[in-house]
Amino acid sequence: MLTFTEEIMLLMLDDDGLFLPIRGGAVEHVLVGAVLMDLAFANRIDTDPEKLLVIDSTPTGDSLLDVPLERLANSGETMNTKGWVEVLAREQAAEIRQQAMNGLIGAGILEAKDEKFLWVFRSRRYPTIDGRAEREVKLRMEDVLLSDDMPDPRDVALICLVDACDILNDIFSEREMERVRPRIEQLRMMDLIGREVGSVIADIEESITMAMAQVAH
Repeated sequence: MLTFTEEIMLLMLDDDGLFLPIRGGAVEHVLVGAVLMDLAFANRIDTDPEKLLVIDSTPTGDSLLDVPLERLANSGETMNTKGWVEVLAREQAAEIRQQAMNGLIGAGILEAKDEKFLWVFRSRRYPTIDGRAEREVKLRMEDVLLSDDMPDPRDVALICLVDACDILNDIFSEREMERVRPRIEQLRMMDLIGREVGSVIADIEESITMAMAQVAH
């Protein structure tokens, strides 16, 4: 089974293997939120509106999760989920992103291709080798969003994170998004970590908007 982080990385790529244009700061915070989701489903952490707690510091065997878990377990700090999302995004987001990509490449789902632009500038694409994993993720989201059935908690968590960085707009048409928006809002009420990630991203965007407004004046 892919981790939340790996599933989200798949959804962040377009058909050519290039990263979709995602709002500034959103990628780092969503990836950290995905790691926290994985740790919660692995019964390593628990969360409530006031704090995030490590309930079992035993390594999972996946370094993508175990490095952040060790940071949480050894911190001696008490913070809520939003606080930890901000801290880990600053400290570990780049490593999390690279490990997730390495995992997808190692699993034979993606490949890395370096290309030259104007014979000088290099770009890297991650075209899909095996598209079954991405299709399965998208089908799960469609099943949840286009029905009124009780959703699986993992799918709720995934949809909330994907919505936080606007990837859903690249998966569904504008008309479909109008239809599923009430369902998304319903699901967001079920998931604390996804809400906190969305809140962090909203705060960043508000700060950027205010800064630009000040510069304009």
